[in-house]
Amino acid sequence: MSSESEKMGFFERYLSIWVALCIIGGIALGKVLGNSITVLSEMNIATVNIPVAVLVWLMIYPMMVQIDFDSLKDVGKNPKGLILTLVINWLIKPFTMAFFAWIFFSKLYAAFLSPELAQEYIAGAILLGAAPCTAMVFVWSYLTNGDPEYTLVQVSVNDLVLLVAFIPIVKFLLGMTNISIPFDALIASVVIFVVIPLAAGYLSHKVLTKSHGQQWFDEQFLPKLKPVSIAALLSTLVLLFAFQGEKILGAPKNIFLIAVPLIIQTYFIFFIAWFIGKRMHLPHCILSPGSMIGASNFFELAVAVAISLFGLNSGAALVTVVGVLIEVPVMLSLVKISNRWKY
Repeated sequence: MSSESEKMGFFERYLSIWVALCIIGGIALGKVLGNSITVLSEMNIATVNIPVAVLVWLMIYPMMVQIDFDSLKDVGKNPKGLILTLVINWLIKPFTMAFFAWIFFSKLYAAFLSPELAQEYIAGAILLGAAPCTAMVFVWSYLTNGDPEYTLVQVSVNDLVLLVAFIPIVKFLLGMTNISIPFDALIASVVIFVVIPLAAGYLSHKVLTKSHGQQWFDEQFLPKLKPVSIAALLSTLVLLFAFQGEKILGAPKNIFLIAVPLIIQTYFIFFIAWFIGKRMHLPHCILSPGSMIGASNFFELAVAVAISLFGLNSGAALVTVVGVLIEVPVMLSLVKISNRWKY
C-alpha cells in the first residue's frame, strides 16, 4: 500500500491523522471555551449555520470548479461503464447503506445506543450513502491507472444526477426509518451546499479557462485553491468536535461502533460494482474508477447537510465525520485490491 500512498498528496495521504488531530483539538477547544462556544451554534439563518456554511463553501467550491460539463459530449464513449456507475450509486448504494445502518444501529447495537441516538446515526449514514464521491475519486482513479477522461465524465454526470436524486432518496430513506425532517429544510440544504457552489464552480471554470487558458487553470489556479479547501475542512472538523466533545468523552466506543457498518458498506459496494463490471466485460481502466466512485463518499456534502438538518451537536453529524476518518485507509486498501486484480 505504501507505493499507492506515496503517489498521493501530503494532505490526502495522512487524512485520517488530520481527522484524529482535529478530534483531539476540537475536544480540547470545547473544554477550554465551555458554554461560550454555543454562540457559534446560534449564528443561524433559518436552518443554516452561518460559520459552517462559509467553511463548507470554501471546502466544496475548489472541488466543483474542477468539473467541466463540456466533458459530457464524451458521455457516449463508455456507456456500459456509465450505466454501471449510475445503477450502483443511485439504485443500490443509498439503500444498502440504510439497510446496514438500520441493522447495526437499531438491532445489533440496541444494548449500547438509545433509540434516539440510533436514529441520528442512521440519518447520518443515509446522508453519506446518498452522496457518491466527487473529488477524491480522481485520486483513486489516478492510483489505479483509471481512464482520466472517463473519470471526469462519470463525476460530471453524477453531479447532475445528484441535483435531482439526492433530495427524494434522502427523504424516502429517512421516512422509511421514521426520521422526520422538513422537506423545505432539505431542499434549502441542497441548494446552499450543492447548487450554489456547483454553479459558481462551473461559471468560474468557463471564465478562467477562456481568459487564461487550461494550462494556467490547472497549474496556477487550482494549486492555490487547494490549501483553502484543506483549511476549511479541518476547521469544520475542529468546530464539530468542539461541540461533540462531551459525547465522545462520555462514550468513546461509539466512534468504533459507527465505523463498523460504514467500513462494511464501503467494501460491499466496491465488490458489487467490481464483479458486475467484470461480467459486463469492462476494461480495468473503466471498471476501477467506476467501482471507486460508489465506494467513496462526498463526505463534505454529507457533513454540511447533517449539520444543517440535525445540528452541530447531533449524532448524524458525528457519523458523517467518522466517514471522513475511515475514508483514506479503507479506500487505499481498495486501490491495492484493484491494482492486484488488474487485467
